[in-house]
Amino acid sequence: MSAGVATTSKGQAWFCTTGLPSDVVVDVNNMTFHLHKFPLMAKSKKLQDLITEQEASFTPSVAADGTDVEKEEKNEEIQVENEFRHVSFKDFPGGPETFEMAAKFCYAVKIELSSSNVASLRCAGEVLEMTEEFCEDNLVSKTEMFLTQKVFHSLKDSVETLKSCEHLMPLAESVGIVERCINSISTKVSAMDSSLFGWPVNDEIMVNGAPDSHGTWLEDLTFVGPNLFKRLIAAMKGQNLNQEVVENCLLCYAKKHIAGINRTSRKPMPSSKQSKPSEIEQKELLETIVTNLPEQNTSRSSTTVKLLFGMLRTSNILNTSDDIKSTLEKKIGYQFEHASLDDLLMPSYSYLSETLYDVDCVQRILTHFLNRVEDTPQALFLVGKLIDGYLSEIALDANLKPDKFIELAVALPEQSRVYDDGLYRSVDVYIKAHPWITEADREKVSGVLDCQKLTLEACTHAAQNERLPLRAVVQVLFFEQLQLRQAIAGTLMAADMGPSDSERSPGTRQEVTEHDETVVQRNDVTWRVAVRENQVLRLGMDSMRTRVHELERECTTMKKAIQKIDKVGSHGWRDSITKKFRCTFKTQVCDSHEPTVVETRKGRTHRASRHSSS
Repeated sequence: MSAGVATTSKGQAWFCTTGLPSDVVVDVNNMTFHLHKFPLMAKSKKLQDLITEQEASFTPSVAADGTDVEKEEKNEEIQVENEFRHVSFKDFPGGPETFEMAAKFCYAVKIELSSSNVASLRCAGEVLEMTEEFCEDNLVSKTEMFLTQKVFHSLKDSVETLKSCEHLMPLAESVGIVERCINSISTKVSAMDSSLFGWPVNDEIMVNGAPDSHGTWLEDLTFVGPNLFKRLIAAMKGQNLNQEVVENCLLCYAKKHIAGINRTSRKPMPSSKQSKPSEIEQKELLETIVTNLPEQNTSRSSTTVKLLFGMLRTSNILNTSDDIKSTLEKKIGYQFEHASLDDLLMPSYSYLSETLYDVDCVQRILTHFLNRVEDTPQALFLVGKLIDGYLSEIALDANLKPDKFIELAVALPEQSRVYDDGLYRSVDVYIKAHPWITEADREKVSGVLDCQKLTLEACTHAAQNERLPLRAVVQVLFFEQLQLRQAIAGTLMAADMGPSDSERSPGTRQEVTEHDETVVQRNDVTWRVAVRENQVLRLGMDSMRTRVHELERECTTMKKAIQKIDKVGSHGWRDSITKKFRCTFKTQVCDSHEPTVVETRKGRTHRASRHSSS
């Protein structure tokens, strides 16, 4: 403060002491300011008019003959002269804090302008009529100069000032601050490098809030009110702004303001002073954000997909229009390979659906994904694994019908699965969780499997799985035997041809990796197949060794039995041997290399029953 001027605050009262008693009281909301009329009247035309009007009411009364009425007592004259002028402002822009700064300006006290208070001071100057026409270097001109030379030259300052206009409407709109801030932001963002707005940068901002980061303005933008934010997005789109920037602005704002959009973030919003928006306001905001999203996705990331799924869940809860839900499903389908299993597990909110999860929604998203023109094998593999995991989760739902399970299982093309082990697990879980379904439905469910694409572990489990239909087990055994023969034949051919190039040159694989990624992927697949064939071959050899030992024991038993036969004709002892050993020997020759599988099927075939009884 300037020399001779001091301020004190006592509760809800504010005093300016200059050595002279206060003669003006100004009420602003719940704060009372004790001031002096001359500094105020020198800067503010509004205060001058109000004070002058009150002083006119203190003019001595005039008698009928035109002469002044004499004061009977001197004290009465002093009381009139010292009468306080009382002024009151309701809903003053910026409240008592802003009026205090305006009052200090009237007393020629230096005030610090900033991007957060300049809008409220500009509005205060408008209310108090502190214009250049009334007094030079007044508050209006000072704030306008600061806006033009400082705020509108900085993107971050423009966002900060726009944010402060939320509680200054409609006055901030009438003096042109809002429109100029929006134009400044949209123009500067359109001139910036779009690579600064990618999700890795934004996530870093959200966590650390580094003040010198290029994208801190984006975090500040999330504190702008919904109405101003809508106007800002419209201005950005009018500038033909990079669609990625527009999309990231919308998604960041949704993450900040739409409750429940992020499952991992359960903390309340930092702006606790603001009232919690109603469901109607939340619905309107969500629909506005989704409507303004670019038609084509501009970026693909797990963060983006997670937010889109969160918005889709919220749209189901708030019961938004079908167009809003369809838009979100299409955008998710465009980058479905970046989703996680947790994203897919959306509860079903429809009264028409009996399932626990919204299976129809996932199926629609999968359809949008498959309709993509630029699908890659890698994306198909990721989505195939994702759907198999989802099938395993929903298979536990007792209300999931077999047809719905089958429809989703076969929706993916064949090349999306290298192996069917994940799909086999889903089938096994479904059949186990639905023991009441008919044999025909069990065969349909297991029919989604391609037994030729099961690994050794899956084949071993399926061959001993009593829950599977007998036809499925027979198919597993058939293809297992076929693979065993192919593996043996391939091993013999490899032995005749000698060592492969890869065995002769261990460094070849690394060299190919550096020069041709496609060849490396092909070698990786060949290597995995070879490992699998070796495992199958080892299992087959172990099985053959076991059978040889069993045949040797049978021959030894036959020899002992022959020696015990005495005085029996040639036909008699041969018939006796045939009767005693033919069935056992034949079973050993014809059985699969997995005898435990046949034993587990004793109750299913009559032949197995006769065999067990023998």
